[in-house]
Amino acid sequence: MDEQKVTNRGLVVLGAILIQLCLGAIYAWSVFTPALTAEDPADVATIYSARKLGMEKAALAEMREKLAAPKGALKGSAKDLAQVRKEHGEDSAQYKAAAAAHEGTVISQRTAMDAIVAEYDVDERVEELTYAMSKSQTQAIFAAGLAAFAVVMVLAGRMMPKVGPRKLAIAGGVVLGAGYVLAGLVNPGQFAATFAFVGLVGGAGIGLAYVVPIAVGMKWFPDKKGMITGLAVAGFGFGALLWVKLGGRILGWNMLIGQLGLGHTFLIYGVVFFLMCAIGGAWMKNPPEGWTPPGYTPPQVADGGAKPVAGTVNFTTGQMLRTPQFYMVFFCFMVGAGAGLMSIGLMKLFPGEALEAAGYSAAEASGIAGIAMAVFFSLANGLGRILWGTASDKLGRKLSIFVMLASQGVFVILFQYMAGQPAMLYLFAALIGFNFGGNFALFPTITADTFGTKYVGQNYGWVFLSYGVGGIFGPMLGGLLGDLGNFPLAFSICGGLCLVAALLIAAVRHPNPPAAEPALATAAEAEADGQTQD
Repeated sequence: MDEQKVTNRGLVVLGAILIQLCLGAIYAWSVFTPALTAEDPADVATIYSARKLGMEKAALAEMREKLAAPKGALKGSAKDLAQVRKEHGEDSAQYKAAAAAHEGTVISQRTAMDAIVAEYDVDERVEELTYAMSKSQTQAIFAAGLAAFAVVMVLAGRMMPKVGPRKLAIAGGVVLGAGYVLAGLVNPGQFAATFAFVGLVGGAGIGLAYVVPIAVGMKWFPDKKGMITGLAVAGFGFGALLWVKLGGRILGWNMLIGQLGLGHTFLIYGVVFFLMCAIGGAWMKNPPEGWTPPGYTPPQVADGGAKPVAGTVNFTTGQMLRTPQFYMVFFCFMVGAGAGLMSIGLMKLFPGEALEAAGYSAAEASGIAGIAMAVFFSLANGLGRILWGTASDKLGRKLSIFVMLASQGVFVILFQYMAGQPAMLYLFAALIGFNFGGNFALFPTITADTFGTKYVGQNYGWVFLSYGVGGIFGPMLGGLLGDLGNFPLAFSICGGLCLVAALLIAAVRHPNPPAAEPALATAAEAEADGQTQD
C-alpha cells in the first residue's frame, strides 16, 4: 500500500508538470505581437527574414535599406502627432492639422512599401500575417487573459471539492483548447474576436486548471510544500519557452507562425493544450484524508494553541478575508506579478525599439529581443519557481519573498537602461524572469503557512486575484506609456512599487487563530475542504 502511494506521488508530479506546461501558453503571447502589430507586408518580411522569403543576404540587406526611409518617415510622423496631442489635445486645430499630415505620410509610406514589396516579389502569404493592432490592443488581450485567469481561479477553488481535481483539470484543458481553436477559426487579426477567444476564454481555461496541481501537490508533499509547488508551477514557466519557440523560430528556422500563419498556429495549440491537460489531469487525485508521507510528523500547535505555528491553523475563506495579513500578501503579490507581467508583455516591443535606436536593424533587434524572452526570461522563469520554492523550505517564506521583491525592484528599474545592449538585455531578462517565477512558488506556500493547508485551494484563489489585478495594471501601464513613447517610466513605477512591497512583506505576522464561524457557514466551508479524491 505504501509503495502504491509513493507511485501516486510521482504521477502527481508528472501530471502537474504536463498541465502547467500547456497553461504557460499565456506567457507565450509575446511571440504573436510582432505580426499583430506589423503595419504592412514589408515589415513582416523583415521580421521573418531571408529564410521565409528565400532571399539572399545581399538582396535582403538592400531591401531593408530601402525600407528604412519610409518606415523612418512614418515613425517620425507618429511621434510628432503624439507630441501635438499631448501639448494641445485632440480637439485642437493643431492636432487636426498634424493628424491630416500624418494620414498623408501613412499613404505615402504605404505606396513606397508596396513598391518595395512588388520589386522583391514578397510571398503573398506574408500579407496574411499583417493586422496592424496597436501596442495597447495586444496588451489588452494579454491583460484580459490574466484577469480571466485570476477571476475564474477563485471559482475553480470552490468547484474542486465538488467535481474533484481530476475533472476540473480536464475541464480547464477543454476550455483553454476551445479558446485557441475558436481563435484559429476566425480571422485572428480581428481584435474583438482575439480578445474574446484567446484572452477571455483561454484565460478562463487556465484559471480552471491552474489551482489543481498546486492544491493536490501540497497534500501529497506536506513536508516539502515549497519544493513541490515550485516543481508544479515550473512547467508554467518552461511552457512559455516551449510555445514561444514552436510558434517563432528554432535554430534560425521559422516555425508555426512563419510557416502556417497565426490562424493555423492557434488551431494546433488548442488541440495540443486539450490533450496535455487530459493526460495530466488523469493523475490529479487527492490522498486519503489523514494520510501523511512515511516518516513525516505534522507540525504541532505550541502553547496550548495560543501561539500559531505555520500551517497549523486552518482559516476558512471568510475568516482569511477578515485578516490584515490577507491584504498585505495580496498587495505584495499584485506588485511582484505586475512588474513581471509588464516585462513579459514588453519583452519584444521595448528592447526592439531600444536596440534599433542603438543601431541594430529591425530584424536583428527582433531576433535579439526574441532570444531574451524565449530563452533567457523563460528558462530563468521556470528555474526560479523550483529554486525559490526549494530555498523557502530552508530560509522561510517571508525572508525569501523579501529578498525576491527587493532585488526585483532594482532589476526592473535598471532594465530600462540595459535593454539596448544585447548582453545586458539577456542578463536582466534572466534576472527578472528568475524573480518573477519565484512569485508562483512562494505566494501559494505563504498562503498555506499563514492560513493553513486545509482550504488552500479556495484561499489561494482569492490571493491569486492579485495576479489578475497586476496583470491588468502592469501590461496596460506598459502599453499606454509605450504608445506615448515613454517605456522607461513604466519600468520605474513598477520597480519602485516592488521596493515598497518588500518592506510590507517583512511586516506580515501569523494571524491569531480565528474565532468560531457561525454553524451554517462552518458547514458550508466544511463541504469545501478540498478532500474529494477524484
